[in-house]
Amino acid sequence: MRYLITLLAALTPIPASALPPASVAVAFDRTRIRPVLAEGEADRATHRLVTADDPVRIASISKLVTALGVMRLVDAGKLDLDRDVSDYLGYALRNPAFPDKLITLRMLLSHQSSLLDGADRYIIPLGETLQARLAEPALWDTTHAPGSGWFHYTNLNFPVVASAMERATGERFDKLIARLVLRPLKLGACFNWSGCSAGSAARAVVLYRAGDEVAKDDLHGAMPACSVVARSDGNCDLSRYRPGSNGALFSPQGGLRISMRDLAKIGQMLTRGGKGFLSRKAFADMTEPEWRFDGTNGLGEDGTASGFFCAYGLAVHLIGAGGPGCHDDLFGDGTPRLGHSGDAYGLKSGLWFDPKTGRGLAFFTSAVADDAPNGRSAFTAAEEAIVERSAKPPFR
Repeated sequence: MRYLITLLAALTPIPASALPPASVAVAFDRTRIRPVLAEGEADRATHRLVTADDPVRIASISKLVTALGVMRLVDAGKLDLDRDVSDYLGYALRNPAFPDKLITLRMLLSHQSSLLDGADRYIIPLGETLQARLAEPALWDTTHAPGSGWFHYTNLNFPVVASAMERATGERFDKLIARLVLRPLKLGACFNWSGCSAGSAARAVVLYRAGDEVAKDDLHGAMPACSVVARSDGNCDLSRYRPGSNGALFSPQGGLRISMRDLAKIGQMLTRGGKGFLSRKAFADMTEPEWRFDGTNGLGEDGTASGFFCAYGLAVHLIGAGGPGCHDDLFGDGTPRLGHSGDAYGLKSGLWFDPKTGRGLAFFTSAVADDAPNGRSAFTAAEEAIVERSAKPPFR
């Protein structure tokens, strides 16, 4: 009878609300990496448990990886941060309200370009062009000029950056970023699953909303049929794609799939000042703040000055340094850290490191509600809980 009861219990589905959300954290310093947390199911349908080696759509930390590719091209003399980006795009990129103000890669990477997102207008299907999308007046801030010191966190900046990268090299973004960043760092990662192995797809972390609704990457163990947003007729033939015409295709702003162990490898490279990967100047350009919040000079992705963004470099977010109106101390210890956050499809993620000690944390937690409460900082209580459970000094 006891055996029968145990068997019946094992066969009874567990409500999604009773399961811990899939969460992983990996601690690192300049020489070592150690997983410190892995709980929940990567796939609730199969009850596959999540691990530090499972790839997940890491959301806006993708911007930092895209910027690494930019800086590699800057080091190679292929791109210039302060040149008119129109020269790379092949057409004039201007805010209609400020036609005499040029826009540069530095402005785009630091969210000071005056571009706006609209309602997910940074998602551009195959067969459409970035140039046509940028002609929409609603995607431009008519009050603040490019480079005027006004920060507005905008996903659309990064399809523009990716298009410039493609035009400067003649290579499609997914292949270019693999050559510049992913392969040199020996990462089993990819954008929008393009270039990842079938084995990686079989280990994909399925993203869920706060309930049991699937939000992203329910791959059923196989690679997706199309790695971009297909044409309106469903066609996904990339063979005639012209590099530079639509840098949004592979989601340079959020589409990176990467495991936390591999994300920690990126963190390690950054703790070493980019040595062996970036020049000293490129690393400094990327990590030194281009913008600091003064209480009045910028808005986050939600259209408010919440104190979440207080200092920002070239796709590098500085937290914990304090300042007027700042509520960005995720770790709660007053220590400035560099890195980036991620937020999409119910996932919250972070790659953060202390440049002085070289200690850092790569993490994600999933199934976070859109209206999840903040903790003591502008980050959610869910993120703070992961940090508190994981961010002890990892190596003694």
